[in-house]
Amino acid sequence: MFPTERPRRLRRTSALRRLVAETTLRPSDFVAPLFVAEGRREPTPITSLPGHFQHTIDSLRKEVHSLQLRGVQSVILFGVPATKDETGSGAWDPNGIAQVALRALRDDVGDEMVIMADLCLDEYTTHGHCGVLDAQGNVDNDATLELYATTALAQAHAGAAVVAPSGMMDGQVAAIRQALDADGFVNTVIMAYAAKYASALYGPFREAVGVQIAGGGDRRAYQQDYANRREALREARADVEQGADIVMVKPATTYLDIVSDLRRELDVPVCAYHVSGEYAMVKAAGANGWLDADALALEQLTAIRRAGADFILTYFAGEVAEVLGR
Repeated sequence: MFPTERPRRLRRTSALRRLVAETTLRPSDFVAPLFVAEGRREPTPITSLPGHFQHTIDSLRKEVHSLQLRGVQSVILFGVPATKDETGSGAWDPNGIAQVALRALRDDVGDEMVIMADLCLDEYTTHGHCGVLDAQGNVDNDATLELYATTALAQAHAGAAVVAPSGMMDGQVAAIRQALDADGFVNTVIMAYAAKYASALYGPFREAVGVQIAGGGDRRAYQQDYANRREALREARADVEQGADIVMVKPATTYLDIVSDLRRELDVPVCAYHVSGEYAMVKAAGANGWLDADALALEQLTAIRRAGADFILTYFAGEVAEVLGR
């Protein structure tokens, strides 16, 4: 008589569980989102993102060094300007806060870390939209593409190894790739926010960058509808055809089906953005003693990798890297 199958044998000890784990999670799988603010003398805490700050250049450099020591190899920068205008000109200003920070980090770490730059206009515009507006107050897609291309060049000149267009404009990847190649930046990587949904999970991020959408509006006219699945694959395929080297799904844990679809159908790296609201909910529940925040963070990030993400943008990068290193 054959013995009864007992899959629990492989779960008996933590060493056995690690040995047969189908999904791994390492500090090098994380990209840490960081905010750098213009004109600050001290880092300013972000209330809805406990443990995170609007950094000064000096505190940013220290934070990146700390992340590197914990095994995190990649960061993505978001600039918080002191002033804004209708076109978001600070986004491509060579002396704008993001470009100053990029140069500082490039001087510090060179190619030892992957330095990414978010490429959008919303942090820099008075109206809070991701592009310039036409006479009717709608985002002008084609006029915005020219500014994205200009911003990409400013970021590449400042030292960004990866530019990450996040505005969901049609044709943004093609416009950026053409501009980069024409200026000799053929090796600058484009990570496209290819499936970015109009989500309720972005609130803490908007506090972090000081963005308010004029008139109480929203971005549903250009971000994806969370009711749609097939649309995401069409968007991602289009970005790859236009020259995207990496595609992103945002948010992450409520869109694991999208992550899985893109991983199965595309031959480029797939990233998922575990966004500010996902982080804030876990931290708030942990602070209230409702759950173990560290354990849940590990579970969620592992689930994102299990769904097929090659790496994850997450505000938990430093904390979880430290947990994994124990």
